[in-house]
Amino acid sequence: MVAIDKALLECSRRVFLETPFDLLTDKIVLDMLRTSPPERAFRYVVTPNVDYVVRLRTDSDLRHYVRDAWLSVCDSRPICLLARMLFIKLPLVTGSDLTIELFRSVIEAGDRITLVAPNSDVVERLRSSFPHVDLRAIVPPAGLRDNPEAMKACVDFVAAQSSRFVFLAVGSPQSDVIAHQLAHHPQACGIGLSIGASLEFLVGTKRRAPRWVQRMGLEWLHRLLSEPRRLWRRYAYSVVPLVKLFSHEVVARPFRHG
Repeated sequence: MVAIDKALLECSRRVFLETPFDLLTDKIVLDMLRTSPPERAFRYVVTPNVDYVVRLRTDSDLRHYVRDAWLSVCDSRPICLLARMLFIKLPLVTGSDLTIELFRSVIEAGDRITLVAPNSDVVERLRSSFPHVDLRAIVPPAGLRDNPEAMKACVDFVAAQSSRFVFLAVGSPQSDVIAHQLAHHPQACGIGLSIGASLEFLVGTKRRAPRWVQRMGLEWLHRLLSEPRRLWRRYAYSVVPLVKLFSHEVVARPFRHG
């Protein structure tokens, strides 16, 4: 399986909007997650969206984290649509759908799962919804990004659990930092997923956009209207950089290899 993974990823990884993406469908990604041996050294999955792609332009650490990811899949329908305009088949694999499918069809009774969770309510709701899962969790304090001791506590906690899957749900770049440090931790194993608010969607503490809104590529608008105070600045300041990235992509064609 290791050799197959390596060969598949070497063929699939491409750079679009200066971001490495694996051109893998959700079914292939799920199959890789399902069949990957849990005892392998820790590796992680990132799901770049528009905000993530824009931040990569100026954040050298984040570029390093995404380059080292085992899988990098597109979590943005607008980015997929931009790729389609250049005849690039970039599959949409959202962190939210991936999380739902993992709990629905991959995670089995007795599997040990670790959460770096945004709050204790999410942890308790998950324990109630999935009582058959061996769930371990840590809820870091606010201000994690600027708290090296709390960050190290998260890394050490996860490494000590030897879980099949690790869900990193404390936002970017905090989740990326933890994932990258775990990938270099001698005791860490399993697969980590940086999945943003996906756990909150899964347990119902946040409401995801209806399917028809998702299909129209307007899930970002639904989230903005749901949390305007928190998200308006992120979306407002992403538009111009995204347009510039796409303009550079058009000029720099043909499509570059990663």
